[in-house]
Amino acid sequence: MTSLLAVFKIFLMAIWSIPLVLIQICVLIFHKGAGAYIVPRFWHKGICKIIGLKTEICGEPVHGQQLIYISNHLSYLDIPVIGSYLLASFIAKEEVAHWPVLGFLSKVQQTAFISRTSAHAKKVTNALDSMLKQGKSLILFPEGTSAAGTGVLPFKSSLFSLAMPKDMKPIPIQPFIINLILVNGEPTTSHNRDLYSWYGDMDFAPHIWKFMKNKGATVRLTFLPVVQPDEAIDRKALCRIVQDQIESGLIGQEPL
Repeated sequence: MTSLLAVFKIFLMAIWSIPLVLIQICVLIFHKGAGAYIVPRFWHKGICKIIGLKTEICGEPVHGQQLIYISNHLSYLDIPVIGSYLLASFIAKEEVAHWPVLGFLSKVQQTAFISRTSAHAKKVTNALDSMLKQGKSLILFPEGTSAAGTGVLPFKSSLFSLAMPKDMKPIPIQPFIINLILVNGEPTTSHNRDLYSWYGDMDFAPHIWKFMKNKGATVRLTFLPVVQPDEAIDRKALCRIVQDQIESGLIGQEPL
């Protein structure tokens, strides 16, 4: 029965995605501003409904201005959860662009890709600069990978230079915290958290298949006050400020 449930969810995802992707492609031909995030947000909301992802919102996500949203990262499942609420472009590793299906979907929703190779560094920098100059908001996971959710991996301070672009005013940062609250209808424990969390050497296909066979999960997004970058502090200090705020929000959230 659980396998049939997973197959049914995949079928619904395909039926939901095909027309919306076609609409989004048409939108991007004529418009790449804030309005181009409306269809992806609608798509994310539908995906969450289909696969059983519920979200609690604490605090106030800021809209109506250019921001860099920064959070900890538990899983690829964070993407539809966050995308359901924020009108912004995700920043992802370049290899995501080459993933079957997901890579195409990420491009359609205007994901910005960063590369670890020096050969592509200039191209990536130019692309990010262009997005920032267009006034786009960005969603950044500065851990550089996903983690179990019981703590925060060291943030990569180099990514915080995005908040202090050349020839532009500093861009405000809104930190937010991702907490896994319920898994398959039960409080999160060390035994069930990995149904949602995806990290280390976990394989994608077995993980998503197992998740689809279950009821889903509830995630809490806690939005913190906006941090205004100060020209008097460098990116390393800014990184430390934001990481401290996110880490403090995870205290006491370790699964039993």
